[in-house]
Amino acid sequence: MMKDFPLRRPSRPFAGEPGTAQLRGTMTQPPGGAHPPTATFNILFVCTGNTCRSAMAEGIARRELEERGWRHVRVASAGLAAREGDGAAGNALAVAQRHGVGLESHRTQSLSPGLLEWADLVLAMSPGHLDALRGQGAGDKAALLGAFASGDDPRARGVRDPFGGPLQAYENTYAELRRLIGGALDRLAPILHP
Repeated sequence: MMKDFPLRRPSRPFAGEPGTAQLRGTMTQPPGGAHPPTATFNILFVCTGNTCRSAMAEGIARRELEERGWRHVRVASAGLAAREGDGAAGNALAVAQRHGVGLESHRTQSLSPGLLEWADLVLAMSPGHLDALRGQGAGDKAALLGAFASGDDPRARGVRDPFGGPLQAYENTYAELRRLIGGALDRLAPILHP
């Protein structure tokens, strides 16, 4: 049985930009039925520097959303200790390109109160990131990506950081992210694409 996961249901038309607070619902019983496909739902991926894991997660999610035709879902990424304006790590860029995901225009950004407000769901790469997010007020809309994708499996762990590692470490991280993001979107499907 899937545990209820509080989600914020957008009440405004599709916009794609950070906005004001929105209505709250739950994943298993959204108020008023399924999420209307004409409203925006915003997902934020968070890691440390926003150069590897969260950057790749954003790119993978964009591609997956495009393939699913979910134009009403927006994704972004940020880092808890990101330096503003850097590009994706070279190996992350190379691996993403190898899989047809473009990260050339990615620029790092630090997590901000505005991004937390914009996001309806915040997916953390590690338990430490999740703790930091909750400490910054993300509350119940933040979850560990692995746990969320697996339906709150208590055995879920964080996504290993490939930073500074060989190309194969980035390939492994990419494969794990692709699997987890697919699972997360499958879990959201009853609400976001009934």
